[in-house]
Amino acid sequence: MTKRNAAKSKICRRLGVNLWGRAKDPLARRAYGPGQHGAKRKKVTPYGVQLAQKQKIREYYGNITEKQFRNTYEDASAMRGDTAENLIGLLERRLDAVVYRMKFVSTPFAARQFVNHGHVQVNGRRVTIPSYRVRPGDVIELSAKAKDFPFVEEALNLAERDIPEYVQVDTKAKRGTFVRTPLIADVPYPVEMKPAEVIEFYSR
Repeated sequence: MTKRNAAKSKICRRLGVNLWGRAKDPLARRAYGPGQHGAKRKKVTPYGVQLAQKQKIREYYGNITEKQFRNTYEDASAMRGDTAENLIGLLERRLDAVVYRMKFVSTPFAARQFVNHGHVQVNGRRVTIPSYRVRPGDVIELSAKAKDFPFVEEALNLAERDIPEYVQVDTKAKRGTFVRTPLIADVPYPVEMKPAEVIEFYSR
């Protein structure tokens, strides 16, 4: 197992969920947390519940930094409307998240690396910032070189997840359109997410 895969397995075991819905579930081997004291029962407090929900969502999106996640929350709280809906909407507008939703790669971690390496274009211009916020109507396309990568075709053929309806993808052309910002109910999370708990956590 690579260091990156091992880290992802630890995240799933620590949170007690198959966070990304992968076929090879790390919990199937060890259904307890990592480390020396992973098998011990822990008392769960309201704070602990909120913290776990924050970590679950933060790590789902490629384990983004706490600073980035906090800034996203602050942007969401400054917007009109429901802050929880705004938070998820902003996270789903991240370029790496959109690339993942379009199934050009198999994991959010791979999506971030893919963008960093300059393999993704937005409206014909190369963008290398994973946190770049896509807008409705933006066209996301892979570079000519990236379109020939075997793992891109493999990711598109993965049966473990579907392309959500708020993005449209031309799998042959390796190009897609971000149609609209989704609501929480539209996002195909493989596990239950409670962004309202995250809002409570930061509002303390």
